[in-house]
Amino acid sequence: MDIKFDLFPFGKTKALTMSYDDGQIFDRKLVEIFNEYGIKGTFHLNSGNLGREPFISPDEVAKLYEGHEVAVHTKTHPFLDCIPLEAVVEEILEDRKNLERLVGYPVKGMSYPYGVYNEEIVNILPSLGIEYARTVNSHHDFRIPSNFLTWAPTCHHDDNLLELGRKFLEYEYKGKLKLMYVWGHSFEFERKNNWHLIESFCKLMSGKDDIWYATNIEIVRYIKALRSLQFSANGDIVYNPSAISVWISVNGQSVKIKSGEIVNLQGQL
Repeated sequence: MDIKFDLFPFGKTKALTMSYDDGQIFDRKLVEIFNEYGIKGTFHLNSGNLGREPFISPDEVAKLYEGHEVAVHTKTHPFLDCIPLEAVVEEILEDRKNLERLVGYPVKGMSYPYGVYNEEIVNILPSLGIEYARTVNSHHDFRIPSNFLTWAPTCHHDDNLLELGRKFLEYEYKGKLKLMYVWGHSFEFERKNNWHLIESFCKLMSGKDDIWYATNIEIVRYIKALRSLQFSANGDIVYNPSAISVWISVNGQSVKIKSGEIVNLQGQL
């Protein structure tokens, strides 16, 4: 029996996620574009800046980012490797607490301010309730990270975005999950007067049957659920202990394993 962990929800083979930092007022326009084209994004906010110019107000966070994800970017956006570890803990935990009060759900993701981190910082993140943290180290590939606490994106939006987008669309499925991860700051579109770039990209990527449009945390939770599947010694019985359904391929066929379900894969063929 040929079993592969090579499917996203509903048997899709690709996923697209977007990641934007700082929470400036230009997120309003970016979210509008994402919503128009069915693109999902994660927005990393500094709660200590909310309500100041040119940042959005705390009162609009929940409504503005509805359907997307709000995540940590630390409270005040310091260089984390230049402050004591106790201050790193406070920056992350206080940002989590503040954001959770605004959005009403657990905030479990993060992006590193200025892209700066070190091994000590990475190692404390799980104890602070952080499940993933995005870097700025673009790899121009479509791979799933081995460590979500040092999650490298595909590219910044000013880095051959449309070319990489077309390459992603043209990728021929060969039994391996592919993820395109784009990051940036919404104020960059305003500063460079290139809003057409992100509009063109979203239009290009929109409405594709083989793409799962997801937030960062949705990607993390799905991959963790896939990796948590438990198999019998013969490999023909599988149990899904996670809280979400996952899809795997068995002899080339898509098989859904529901949350809490035990499935005899021989009976699915």
